[in-house]
Amino acid sequence: MRRYASMASLLALLWLHGPVLLAQQTPYELGNGNQSTTYADCIRWYQQLAAQSDLVQITEAGATDIGLPLHSVVISAHGFNPVALRAADRTVVFINNGIHAGEPEGIDASMALARWLSTSPEGKALLADVVVVIVPIYNVGGSLNRNSFTRANQNGPEEYGFRGNARNLDLNRDFIKLDSENARSLVRLTRLWDPDLYFETHTTNGADYQHIMTLIETQRDKLRPEVSRLMQDKITPFLYEGMAAFNMPMCPYVNTRASTPESGILSFLDHPRYGTGYMALFHCPGYVLETHMLKSYQERYRATFTLLQLGITNAAHKRADLLQARAAARQACATASSMALNWRNDTSRVDSFFFRGYTAIRKPSAVHGGMRLFYDRTAPWQANIPYYPHALGIDSCMKPQAYLIPQAWHEVIDRLRWNGVPLFRLERDTSITVEMYRILDYKSPSKPYEGHFLHSQVSLSPERQTRQFRAGDYVVPMGYGSDRFVMEVLEPKAVDSYFNWNYFDGMLMQKEYFSGYLFEDTAAELLAADPAL
Repeated sequence: MRRYASMASLLALLWLHGPVLLAQQTPYELGNGNQSTTYADCIRWYQQLAAQSDLVQITEAGATDIGLPLHSVVISAHGFNPVALRAADRTVVFINNGIHAGEPEGIDASMALARWLSTSPEGKALLADVVVVIVPIYNVGGSLNRNSFTRANQNGPEEYGFRGNARNLDLNRDFIKLDSENARSLVRLTRLWDPDLYFETHTTNGADYQHIMTLIETQRDKLRPEVSRLMQDKITPFLYEGMAAFNMPMCPYVNTRASTPESGILSFLDHPRYGTGYMALFHCPGYVLETHMLKSYQERYRATFTLLQLGITNAAHKRADLLQARAAARQACATASSMALNWRNDTSRVDSFFFRGYTAIRKPSAVHGGMRLFYDRTAPWQANIPYYPHALGIDSCMKPQAYLIPQAWHEVIDRLRWNGVPLFRLERDTSITVEMYRILDYKSPSKPYEGHFLHSQVSLSPERQTRQFRAGDYVVPMGYGSDRFVMEVLEPKAVDSYFNWNYFDGMLMQKEYFSGYLFEDTAAELLAADPAL
């Protein structure tokens, strides 16, 4: 493939052959700059592009809760068979749009991106090394639920979708529990393609500042070091440098330590329920693009397009590094003896970041008479602020040889299978000595969260017991690259374990009882016969 002498020459080519290439204009380009495409127009447009280019394929990738299919768009110069493409060492970049359908920049930008990749000389050159898989709109039900008011703080577009899906689920909390048909289809799609780099497009809420684009990167300490080093040294810096060269300086997602940005920015702890947290379980670095809600839709669209373009370009250039790092991480995970299950921000390790903000003041409210927060855009500032990019692993757990799951827990088995976890079934009834957990205590909320009463603060007592297992019960062997995922969902203390998400709650209920007055005489006989008792 073509190699570029400098960042400047690369960016010049991206600028020249980016959004100005207007063959088959997108619905966004045909609008007034403040309008986002509908679901029907989006899918129709991709179908037209695929009909015109043998580099583009659009397929139905599974069901969604609204009854319409989830689509995937693959852009490839070497066919569309994921097994063959991975065997040929093509780097796979996965872009997930419209997870929150009211944040549609990625939906519109990815259409122009697909066209650029499949029609421009520079885009086609990248396809020598990279395959791009795009989910045009993940939250199909939310996209159909269009309105102009539910994101009251957002500056455009004129209409957009809704955050919840057809079941009012937040799909960015469903990567582990898999309640929605959308998530089940998407997880199967990601396991089919096994991406090397993952991008997810969003719009922020929260503070006001000068930056158009903010970025969540997979929490670096949660990744295997083999992948984390590559992300920190070669992928993330390229994205920041590229955005700065386009005069769109980027900053980390503004997850403030206190109420305003100057207090410092904490890295986002992307639990496995989130897209990047889920992908990390399979050693894939991920990025969440969070454009700033108060910038114009045109600015947010352009920033999203540019960052995705940079990401694909870097994935092509770092193809060998990405493939090697992920292979090493899978091997290290398979042979690791223990893993950290939960994480917290490490505020003892502080870096700094050059931030472009607006002065935050408190002034009297004209609404309620108290003091209110106000960002003064006439008083911009630039300074290094504290940045806390690290996390500490807690609740470390030794890896077992295998897990045994009775076949009655079919919801758990289904989720393991959807995630491509190796499973074997016992061929006959078998007595096996195992280590089991007795649940001593746990906390549950009084109100549901995403359709569940999510447990936390689980207290366990391990016990060795000889138990009878039946033919057809499942063995989950360890020693694979999926070990991290398996431990995160089967160890009860893990924040997003299947226990915490209530899939084992049937075991927490007492089923039999007795009447004390009837047992009284038996109890007296037992005590008389056994003084120690």
